[in-house]
Amino acid sequence: MRHQLLALVAATAVGIAHTWAGTSELRVVDSRTDEVAAPRPTPSWEELTGATYTGIEDQGPVTLSAGKWQGPPLIEGSASVPAVWLSEGFHLTGDLDQDGTDEALVHLAYSSGGTGNFGYLAVMGREDGEVVQKAIGMVGDRVQIRAARIDGGSVVLDVLQAGPDDGLCCPRQLATRTFRIRGGNLVETGTEITGTASLAMLDGTAWVLRKLDGQAGDALPGRATLAFASGKVSGSTGCNRFQGTVSEGDSATSLLIGPLMTTRMACPEPLMTQEHRFLEQLEQTEVFQFLFGDLVLSGANGAMVFSPPVD
Repeated sequence: MRHQLLALVAATAVGIAHTWAGTSELRVVDSRTDEVAAPRPTPSWEELTGATYTGIEDQGPVTLSAGKWQGPPLIEGSASVPAVWLSEGFHLTGDLDQDGTDEALVHLAYSSGGTGNFGYLAVMGREDGEVVQKAIGMVGDRVQIRAARIDGGSVVLDVLQAGPDDGLCCPRQLATRTFRIRGGNLVETGTEITGTASLAMLDGTAWVLRKLDGQAGDALPGRATLAFASGKVSGSTGCNRFQGTVSEGDSATSLLIGPLMTTRMACPEPLMTQEHRFLEQLEQTEVFQFLFGDLVLSGANGAMVFSPPVD
């Protein structure tokens, strides 16, 4: 049952996160004329949500609509259908093909309708004014991206993934993986195993609640926070302060939070409703995950997404 819950959490958590974006102002010299040419505009996020992508599993060209695509059932009459969606938490720009103009790097998730959730990285550029795919590569099944950056012409990912002895539901291996464009593909050129996941990864970290019960960002009525330190959690519900204990569960990324103690200040609605749900879900947390720099705490009653605080 726990493995089924963790697999469900991993499948549903993907795609819930804030947008990373980078910009770069480059001037391209046309070698044929020695005149300065205007750089081709990097594809915008809006364009990427309706772009066409190829090389995803055994699907043909997939054209997204509002960031999503859904195909016919792989088995006639089946309720399970293949789907592709653009992960809103991942959007980087950089000159990946080294042509002097930035490309956009995005993450696509693919599901055939089962428990698998395969991640792809796509490099998108522009030719003759049209958004085109320059390269694509698969990251893997249920690989959690903790951080990502473009370093020169390389994509560098810090990930949590299943090691040789791990089930896909319960990854423990920490790694740094590097990708480069090779002949229209985004090819992995290096992997460094950096450790094993444990609750200690969260020690000394601080977070701000970004999504709860479908409300996100500015739609949340108050600023709830969470911090981990030496086997304890503390923070604010957006109204009251709280503190309690946190301990390891029965797998590398499972944890137990509580009991929690709070101050008793009364606050107007909807802050009190947020506080009740926030504390309830904290005490029901069973597993932590990483999603494009965010922290996801999940249990049978739902998932909460936290982002690093912005100074």
